[in-house]
Amino acid sequence: MRRREFIRFLGGAAAALPLAARAQQPAMPVIGFLNTQSPESIPHWMAGFHQGLKETGFVEGQNVAVEYRWAQGQYNQLPELAADLVRRQVAVLAATGGEPSPQVAKAATQTIPIVFTANGDPVRNGLVASLNRPGGNATGITIFGPATVTKRVQLLHELVPKAAAVAYLMNPNNPNADFELRAAETAAVSLGKEMLIFRASGEDEFEAAFATMVQQRRDALVLASDVFFFNRREQLTSLAAHHRIPAIYYLREFAETGGLVTYGNSLPAAYRQVGIYVGRILKGEKPGDLPVQQATNFELVINRKTANALGLTIPTMLLAIAEVIE
Repeated sequence: MRRREFIRFLGGAAAALPLAARAQQPAMPVIGFLNTQSPESIPHWMAGFHQGLKETGFVEGQNVAVEYRWAQGQYNQLPELAADLVRRQVAVLAATGGEPSPQVAKAATQTIPIVFTANGDPVRNGLVASLNRPGGNATGITIFGPATVTKRVQLLHELVPKAAAVAYLMNPNNPNADFELRAAETAAVSLGKEMLIFRASGEDEFEAAFATMVQQRRDALVLASDVFFFNRREQLTSLAAHHRIPAIYYLREFAETGGLVTYGNSLPAAYRQVGIYVGRILKGEKPGDLPVQQATNFELVINRKTANALGLTIPTMLLAIAEVIE
């Protein structure tokens, strides 16, 4: 072989090596991310999800891809969004944002691993066989629940001890509505309070509900945990302020928009656990072997400006354990 031809041969072989190496590399796994809300409404929660992935060795864009599907609060879009992710044959489906995202994902696939965030009891809701041994293709994190609702009623009592008549506002379309309601009623009875139930499933029903609360002399309000309410938190906290009704909500974002007090799970921590479970499944673990985690990180947040506007004195004990927004 002539020298010039030999050099051309070596150059061609060297150029072919990277192509062959790339062809042998495994395809980057794809996570399907389904959420009931919009990306701009939950940036802190998403930071938790990416942190969880990172802790298990996965970084979006480097060794894992994520296909996002956002329902923007339109629950009727969830089935088609989930079906699209299933058609794309994602490696894991993260069904987040609370109900009905987990149920929709479960109906869409019996084979693709699912990691969910669920409100209430995933066993009772048919998502898993048991908390310790979920079985099937789903596992995840359960947040809120009856114990948290009970605590909210107790905290509201500490802030407004003279409130003998309490309102409870719920969305009747939420599958966990009655589950939380029973816990709230039991807590109210134990404190010697009368509780009147109000129902609202549309924005046009909010003003009428608050007007009736004032008419019927409700001294305080417990808001049920519901994504529909979360997406309308500015309207709800504004109505409570306008009618001078002390209210407790379920996520810190309500206090950040002027709500008096919130008590509930830290959702960035819950989403971090979702990211960890997704990463573990990508590494080969089966969802049916991963216990459903019950969220244990809770936040108590008090808006001092709102408390002052309502003429309320925050007990020293609560100030010692709460994050106070000035």
